[in-house]
Amino acid sequence: MAARAPIRIAFIGDGGISRSVRETLAETGTPFTVSAILSHRTEGQGIEQGVGTLAALLETRPDLVVECAGHGAVIAHAATILEAGVPLMIVSIGSLADADLLARLRQAAEAGNSRIILAAGAMAGIDALSAARLGGLSRVVYRGRKPPAAWCGTPAEQLFDLDNLDMPKIFYRGSAREAALTYPKNSNVAATIALAGIGFDRTEVELVADPTVEKNIHELMFEGEDGRFDITICGAPSKANPKTSALTAHSIARLIAGMASPIVI
Repeated sequence: MAARAPIRIAFIGDGGISRSVRETLAETGTPFTVSAILSHRTEGQGIEQGVGTLAALLETRPDLVVECAGHGAVIAHAATILEAGVPLMIVSIGSLADADLLARLRQAAEAGNSRIILAAGAMAGIDALSAARLGGLSRVVYRGRKPPAAWCGTPAEQLFDLDNLDMPKIFYRGSAREAALTYPKNSNVAATIALAGIGFDRTEVELVADPTVEKNIHELMFEGEDGRFDITICGAPSKANPKTSALTAHSIARLIAGMASPIVI
């Protein structure tokens, strides 16, 4: 029997998540090759796979494009990739809180006969949430607690002094849509939960800056016809970016490995 051909992957972004995904795939023996990397980090650095434009990336004929570069990259490149017939894994899932953007990308995927792929990322239980949606969900609540440093560079800085916080501070209560749009670098989990469950406007979100914790804590509760489910995880922050969990890159790598494997879980 012929060996399965390595999956050809192009990356948009060369930051911590992108590099960690590539390292994890290599360490786990997943058959893959990097066809291109589109990122300002590749400019002038002599990286063999580095390209300067999306057109050049698509010319490498990838089997999959993985976006790891933020909301702006999704807005700028996603529709073109999907219309070209290439599956796109979006890591900046919070960008899809923009209803118009989500509708455009859905249409682009249909036009190109391609797919938008979303990894579970830092949150456990997304498979159960998505399954429970089929039975009927009545309520979904997400609570994200992170060390104050994880909220630096966000609107939370304007609400209180993150450096001198001595007790947990709830600074946001509202919908997943508003959370994802207001805190784009921190709310991919909320967006993932919303898309897997009852949508951005019905999903309840609470965000907390907590000086008593050293890791990112994600709490998910959902209930409906299949029962009530309470899930809490305490994920270590990424060494490359404390605003995200280390599990995020491993979740992406696991999903890609499944695409290259004869057995998928």
